[in-house]
Amino acid sequence: MHPVLFEIPGIGFPIRSFGVMVAGGMFLGIWLWGRLLAKYGDDPEEDPLRASQVAVWVVIGILLGARLMYVTVESTRYLTADVSEEVEAYLSASQRGQVAATLSAEDLATARRVAGGHDFVHDPVKILLIWQGGLVMYGGLIGGALLGMWSSRKQKLKVWSALDTALIGAFAGLMVGRWGCLLVGDDFGKVVEGAQASLPFPLTITVPSLDWLNAHPQSLFPREYAGQTLWATQVWMSVNAILVALVGWFVLKRRTWKGQAMAVMIVHYSITRFLIEMYRGDEIRGVWFDGALSTSQLISVAGFALGVFLLVKRPGPRITAASA
Repeated sequence: MHPVLFEIPGIGFPIRSFGVMVAGGMFLGIWLWGRLLAKYGDDPEEDPLRASQVAVWVVIGILLGARLMYVTVESTRYLTADVSEEVEAYLSASQRGQVAATLSAEDLATARRVAGGHDFVHDPVKILLIWQGGLVMYGGLIGGALLGMWSSRKQKLKVWSALDTALIGAFAGLMVGRWGCLLVGDDFGKVVEGAQASLPFPLTITVPSLDWLNAHPQSLFPREYAGQTLWATQVWMSVNAILVALVGWFVLKRRTWKGQAMAVMIVHYSITRFLIEMYRGDEIRGVWFDGALSTSQLISVAGFALGVFLLVKRPGPRITAASA
């Protein structure tokens, strides 16, 4: 785990692994999108150029959507939680950098669960501090798709083929970005117990020692997990992302109507992400209905329904020999 790759000499500005991997994933996704449009686009000569213009808005949509969903989930959890006066005082003191009073184990767990939302509600400027972490993949996918479709229409890039190809690039980029989650200690799995704790990487990971975590405060692994073995869900989500991209590419080459590859990928990802979430251990992902479902599982259900609807209705133009 390397939350900070290095610091710029002279100014001490940290180059964080998460940001580098997310940026690398975006560049890979945009590059791959252009290559796919050059072969499978409606206008192989002009579509890659149009996509380069649309990509700017896609990136903006990804960042805005991912951040907005994170802030919304965390703020909602805080506003709907039963926060005692002691916990509220603890959070306020922590936010100001002051030494907070000692809490009971139960109150401390509550404070950790709602701390992010508390900061956003009481200090909205923190919403803008995106480099400190706090992005939700599903929010980024939705935001990127919405702004991407809007920009595609303006650039005369036909939406259905744009979505088929862009989503393949997006999942390929997500494969890279998820390794940033591993390096920074985000999106980790539940504690592995019993004989399963001996399973090797990439099925499990072992959190560094408490001394290491204290020496690297940028790591997002909770200190109470020091030295414990967790399910390596970050790696699973990376592998899942490239599998979704490969399935999308397979369908793209054989599609009978435009939008088919996108619909298949939405269904595939909704199912696999729902299952992976069952092994997640970080409460920051949001849990609902007394912990029965996470935010991503709720969105997965909606995504699955959307994907099935598209596969049944086939709203995109059919591909004929002339348009293939």
